Amino acid sequence: MIEVRQARYFIAVAEELHFGRAAERLMMSQPPLSQAILQLERLLGTSLLTRSSRSVLLTDAGKLFLDECRLLVQASERAEEVAARSKSGMAGTLRLGSVTSAFDGLLPDILDTFRGAWPDVELEVSEIDTHHGRDRLLRRELDVAIIRQPGSDRGLRSVPLRRDRFVLALPETHAQAAGVGAVDLARFRDDSWVWLPRAISPDYHDEMVAACRQAGFSPHARHLANSIQSQLAMVGCGLGVTLVPRSSLGARRGLVARELSQRVDLVELSLVSRTGTSETIADNFIECARGVADGD
Repeated sequence: MIEVRQARYFIAVAEELHFGRAAERLMMSQPPLSQAILQLERLLGTSLLTRSSRSVLLTDAGKLFLDECRLLVQASERAEEVAARSKSGMAGTLRLGSVTSAFDGLLPDILDTFRGAWPDVELEVSEIDTHHGRDRLLRRELDVAIIRQPGSDRGLRSVPLRRDRFVLALPETHAQAAGVGAVDLARFRDDSWVWLPRAISPDYHDEMVAACRQAGFSPHARHLANSIQSQLAMVGCGLGVTLVPRSSLGARRGLVARELSQRVDLVELSLVSRTGTSETIADNFIECARGVADGD
């Protein structure tokens, strides 16, 4: 198999057609260069050069071999460049997981900023729940996760991004939809609720339960959704009311959102990654996300 070093030697001789000048170009002495070309010809089993006391010329095989040597060297240089860019975080792949609410709030701005700064980094994005995000990080299936981090996990580091809060989403036909100001959550104890089962998102479900219990009731979970987006869509269809993170609202048809008189903060939205490893692309994303969050 031809080595890149041998290809470089041959390119220099073929372009200079003079062993002395080629040796100077390669910053080596002439005898080792001459020996290297002879060894290359023996390896290939053919003559690449026609030598005389006055000139050095390429054979037909040498001309064809020169083209391939140039391709080999170019491929080697590209590989080195890709490795260097990956090491510096300029290229590679970032596997990102995020809870649903971040897609409507903070994440679009983070992604726009990150892609502008590191356009050669490929993104692989997954919608996840908090507990799945922690597990997938520890299994090295994700590089970074934007989740609601209730505490620290061994092997993970957490960077706070934003603290969100619950608002009440209700159909625009609801009697309380046209009101102004904050509403008491307890007033909706008898409404039909659009609920997110605990099996879908344990952390989010528990926060909804705690908010209702704090208001003194247990909601009638008549309708079940599989995501925050489904909750909002079902409310927009007039099926019932629900609690959602304020950041997840966006522009929605058929519903309105009311602030709660008793402020109910959700667990802080955090950017979580593994500890004890040097992952430049992930570090760059974290710094970008912090800058966007701090600038809001």
